[in-house]
Amino acid sequence: MIPVMVWSTIIMQKRYNGRDYLLSVLVTVGCFIFILYPGSADLNPQKRGRENTVWGVSLMLGYLGFDGFTSTLQDKLFKGYSMEIQTQIFYTTSCSCLLSLSGLVLQGQLLPAIDFMFRHPDCFYDVAILSTVATASQFFISYTIRTFGALTFATIMTTRQLVSILLSCIWFSHPLSGVQWIGAVIVFSALYTKSFWRNKTTQKPILIAHSQGAKSATDS
Repeated sequence: MIPVMVWSTIIMQKRYNGRDYLLSVLVTVGCFIFILYPGSADLNPQKRGRENTVWGVSLMLGYLGFDGFTSTLQDKLFKGYSMEIQTQIFYTTSCSCLLSLSGLVLQGQLLPAIDFMFRHPDCFYDVAILSTVATASQFFISYTIRTFGALTFATIMTTRQLVSILLSCIWFSHPLSGVQWIGAVIVFSALYTKSFWRNKTTQKPILIAHSQGAKSATDS
């Protein structure tokens, strides 16, 4: 959420108040707490020899930065041009296809990939399913960004990751630590507060309009 807010300020000249940044920081901190302090010892990164490194943290920061830039730029394109969702998806995926194909050719992995597909024809079905689901998800993503904006999309994705981990722990009977429950409470409390403030801000002009209308009717 924070990268999206930063990019929105830079690219779209949006302004957020301190309350928005505070809620975004709380959601981020809650997610970090939930992920970094698992209840099971087998899932603890430090006990499994997967300590955090500068390179790993740098990759994650780069991913968050580019991911925030992508959704913000999509939001700007939707607002700046009369662009249809399928048009943006077509050009975006076409460029991604060219970049992926170039990477396979330069690394000498194109022919081995094709050979693998023909040696294992059963994977065609899996590839078709994954491609269909990925394409459908792009329509949902683009619709969310176009209708509600990049920040709302980032909020949904952040919440989805936390909920998916929570459901995975419940489904596979992984115990949740007390610290993880604290992180979950922080995230959902911040999201509820954000939703409450948004509804309160939206309802205030409506109440003012109703009161002015009632006053005009009384005067007449």
